[in-house]
Amino acid sequence: MINLMLVDDHAILRDGLRNLLEAEEDIRVVGEAVSGEDALEKIKDCNPDIVLMDINMPKMNGVEVTSLLKKNYPSTKVLILTMHNHDEFFMSAIREGADGYLLKDAPSQQVIDAIRTVANGESVIHPTMTKKLLNFHQQKGNPEEESTILTEREKEVLQCLVEGLSNKEIADRLFISDKTVKIHVSKIFKKLNVKSRSQVVIYAVKNQIVPLPNTK
Repeated sequence: MINLMLVDDHAILRDGLRNLLEAEEDIRVVGEAVSGEDALEKIKDCNPDIVLMDINMPKMNGVEVTSLLKKNYPSTKVLILTMHNHDEFFMSAIREGADGYLLKDAPSQQVIDAIRTVANGESVIHPTMTKKLLNFHQQKGNPEEESTILTEREKEVLQCLVEGLSNKEIADRLFISDKTVKIHVSKIFKKLNVKSRSQVVIYAVKNQIVPLPNTK
C-alpha cells in the first residue's frame, strides 16, 4: 500500500485528487495539508511514503518545503504536481531532491502511474519538462572530472537513466540483474553527490557526462 499526503492550497483540487486516488486499491491518502507549513507540521503523524505537492502556495512554496522534507525525512518521496512549467521552478525542485515533476494538465492515469513509479524508487518528469532538461546541455560543465570517477559499467547505467529507463529495462538491456542495477545506481548517486534519479539526469545532461538521447 502506498501512503500519500496531498499538499495544495486549493480544496477543490485536493478533493478531486483524493477521490481519484482512493479509487485505486494500492494507494491510500493518509493526510492533507493546505500549505507548506501545514505539511511540515502534519507529516510526522501522517508518515506518508509520498508527498504529492503543489509549488505555488502561501508563505512557503513547494520547492522550499521539498528542501526541508528531504533534509528531515529523507526516505519520503516528493512528487511535484503544479501548473508551473518555468525552468527555474523545475530545476530548483529537482535540485532540492524532488523525485518527480508533473504538470497539472497531465492525464489522471499519468498521475496515478507516476505515484507508483516514484514509490518504486524511480523518477518521473513531465514530457514538456524533459525537453527543457535535454536543452540544458548547452550549458558547459566540466565533464572530464565527473566522467573519470565512474566505471564504464556505471556510465552505461547512467546513459540508461538519462534515457528514462526503469531498473528492469536497464537490467534487460545490460543483461544484469535488477539487484545489480540498484547497486550501480546507488554508487552513481554517491559519486556524483545526488539524491534522486531526476537529479542525476540533470547532472549528467548539464555536464555532458554521457551522450544525449535522440529527442526528435
